[in-house]
Parts: sequence; structure tokens; C-alpha cells
Amino acid sequence: MTKNMLRVMLTILMYTGVVIFLFPYFTGRITTGILFMLIGAGLTVVCGLLRCYLTEGDCGRISDSGRDW
Repeated sequence: MTKNMLRVMLTILMYTGVVIFLFPYFTGRITTGILFMLIGAGLTVVCGLLRCYLTEGDCGRISDSGRDW
């Protein structure tokens, strides 16, 4: 699997987590939808972090060399 395909797949899963998180709000069942909100938030955070670390390459530690200050 290429980095581009992995990035697209993780982006789709990240936005799917947002939709799952907002599903109880749109259906009007916020009090019974806490499980949906937890699953959606968890999926969004995990997929967002995986997307950052696996495909972006700029989420690591900032090196000390090359700073102007």
C-alpha cells in the first residue's frame, strides 16, 4: 500500500469518526448516544494521529539544527 493510498484511507476513517461523533446530535438522542460519541472521538483521534505519523513525516521532534533563534 502506498503512502498516498494510506493517507486517503486514514482521512476517510477520520471523517467517518466525526460523523459517528455527531450522529447522536443530529438524531436528537444525545443522552443515549454517549457510546457513539466516545467511539467517534476515539476513531477521529487515532486515525488523525496515525495519518500524521505514517504519511506526513513532519510530526516528529523538531531538530535543533537550522533554527534562527
